[in-house]
Amino acid sequence: MKKSTDKQPVAAQRRVQKSVERDDRESGKAAAKPMQAGARKYPVPPFPQQHYPKPGDERVLDPAPMYDAPFYKGSDKLAGKAALITGGDSGIGRAVAVLFAREGADIAIVHLAEKGDAEVTRRAVEKEGRHCLVIAGDVSKRAFCEKAVAKTVDAFGKLDVLVNNAAFQIHSEKFEDLSEEHFDLTLKTNLYGYFHMAKAAVPHMASGSAIVNTGSITGIDGSKALIDYSMTKGGIHAFTRSLAGNLVAKGIRVNAVAPGPVWTPLNPSDKQAEDVAKFGSKTPMKRPAQPEEIAPAYVFLASPQCSSYITGEILPIIGGY
Repeated sequence: MKKSTDKQPVAAQRRVQKSVERDDRESGKAAAKPMQAGARKYPVPPFPQQHYPKPGDERVLDPAPMYDAPFYKGSDKLAGKAALITGGDSGIGRAVAVLFAREGADIAIVHLAEKGDAEVTRRAVEKEGRHCLVIAGDVSKRAFCEKAVAKTVDAFGKLDVLVNNAAFQIHSEKFEDLSEEHFDLTLKTNLYGYFHMAKAAVPHMASGSAIVNTGSITGIDGSKALIDYSMTKGGIHAFTRSLAGNLVAKGIRVNAVAPGPVWTPLNPSDKQAEDVAKFGSKTPMKRPAQPEEIAPAYVFLASPQCSSYITGEILPIIGGY
């Protein structure tokens, strides 16, 4: 009789074990490279160490954020529409403005104090053959939001799409160091700003209009150094779903995009220089997104051609789980 301690199964298990370990080592080497799956190659960490004062200036970032999406072809998804984009001077807001214009929309952008960045966005929109209205002011103030909406309607005769995108973010490593002034500024900009702008916009929006809010992966997963910011982004997600339910009878869709790390002025004016150099390296793709990689999602959610049956949704774009 064969002994129960037959060595053949043991030898087979060890062969499989060695094969898997070898394959895993090779797979690990391949996975270490930043992923490039777009129409062109995007910058990868490490970046030059840099840190800038708030509210940030896109013109000084190194490398320059990529927003113009030269391989993206418009197809009249927003033809004849008018869109208002807060934080539209730079980052995601600028890329959204450019693609909305390429899809046929006239654009109003709101910015805080970044006149140079806003001028670059205005020229980029006009290069697409559309009008661009530039409005400076603080979205945390109700009166300004009402003024911005009124100016947009006066300029274009209507308002079809609102993109709430302006935000304030600063890391605070210790909870005890998160001051009331810091906390209040974050909530006023990120929550009150969205509320005031939507409240002003909705009376001017007809059936078929859309609101697209910028949330964040931090509003889903949290962030230990961004307690206030994460709180507001989670609030924006809840605001999106609640407002969607409220406005569905009016035919106004409300959705949100929840990005992960994106190379914009927001983070180099927040993180310390040595952290900026590694920004985005912890994502599965090993790099941050560029604004032009995020903007098509806003086109999708704004266009009734693409998303007429979608409302109250949060779309994470985070470079993989």
